Amino acid sequence: MTVTPDRPTPNAAAAPAGPTIIDRFVAANRDYAVTFQDGGMDARPVQKIAVVACMDARLDLFAALGLELGDAHVIRNAGGVVTDDTIRSLTISQRALGTRSIALIHHTGCGLLGLTEDFRRELELEVGQRPQWAVEAFVDLDGDVRQSMQRVRTSPFLPHTDDVRGFVFDVHTGLLREIH
Repeated sequence: MTVTPDRPTPNAAAAPAGPTIIDRFVAANRDYAVTFQDGGMDARPVQKIAVVACMDARLDLFAALGLELGDAHVIRNAGGVVTDDTIRSLTISQRALGTRSIALIHHTGCGLLGLTEDFRRELELEVGQRPQWAVEAFVDLDGDVRQSMQRVRTSPFLPHTDDVRGFVFDVHTGLLREIH
């Protein structure tokens, strides 16, 4: 598999020395549950918006967008690209849960920038099975945001496509740049 300096090859043979990160999640959840109070929120987002964004751990969407718990549906995947599964989630968000607006957020320094479909071929050689999904890599960040907006706007499943906007989040400044 092609590995770049910022994408090290995982070492599957290394066993965890102590508690794993998931063990720490479970412990943190127990602490959280001690003071948790059900706010009686509905599954329908208060702001009637769905945000599609990259899964990159550097993006704190709630802080960057001024969102509170319950304000928005946040749909994340590698690259923040609009795939069939993204359309599925957006369709449920709009038709069953009342959202009307969609914000698409890509970002600078994305791991999909420059990755190619060779990734799938190499994965197939490694595991003996070709993935059913496309990598959806891109070289033009702004162009991919435009393509994602077009996929949303032309989907027959989405009844509300009049308020669809796309952005690039700069991971160094924290600023959004709108793509038209």
